[in-house]
Amino acid sequence: MLCDANGVSMADARYAVYFAPGPGSGLERVCASILGRCARTGKELAQPVLPGVEPQRLAELTASPRRYGLHGTLKPPFFLAEGMTEAGLLDAVAGLAAARTSFELSPLRLESVGSFLALTPSAPCPELDALARACVTELDPFRRPPSAEELARRRSVGLTAAQDRLLERWGYPYVLDEFRFHLTLTGKIPTSQERERLRAALAPLLSPVLHTPVQIRDICVFRQRCPKEPFAVMQRFDLALIPEPDIS
Repeated sequence: MLCDANGVSMADARYAVYFAPGPGSGLERVCASILGRCARTGKELAQPVLPGVEPQRLAELTASPRRYGLHGTLKPPFFLAEGMTEAGLLDAVAGLAAARTSFELSPLRLESVGSFLALTPSAPCPELDALARACVTELDPFRRPPSAEELARRRSVGLTAAQDRLLERWGYPYVLDEFRFHLTLTGKIPTSQERERLRAALAPLLSPVLHTPVQIRDICVFRQRCPKEPFAVMQRFDLALIPEPDIS
């Protein structure tokens, strides 16, 4: 059984390919504080005091996304397939990133996505959709097929026929044509009234970082070493820079 340097079984590790805001950026700083944890440094953070929201309730509502860290999913979490290695995955992600150029994403907006709150692009971005598609399809040989229990859990929420086909083929129902990029800020919020109250409380805090485009210059491999630990940034991989125009 393969183990890492700390003796943790590599079979227990999960990996994901995510977009994460630039280190030290305003977007990272504000959103990580809302979640109460920075996935890049691993540090727990004091959450903001929000009007009309009890601190304990904010901690409860952000518990699920706090484990994953601030991110936008490109390839959802997976265990390594038999015969695949962590080093091989990192090499593959490096090659994928180097083959694609950086791009700009329209300013984000805070909105409800189903029963949770998230930041979503204010306009479509074909480059982002293409990057996510490449991550899902090109890295798929590294993904261990989901267990029967995981498939049942995914289906328990009620999937469309198209989503079920994606689940069977790619291990996740919200990829490719069902992909909707977002940075999750809360878990499920049971009522629309509470969602709106929290949205209104978060809006002033987020406003300063939601007026400018987001530069997509790299992608990250996140790793969860074992089920008891949260996901953390493992390594960043630069996308190729857009060549400067020749004005000579």
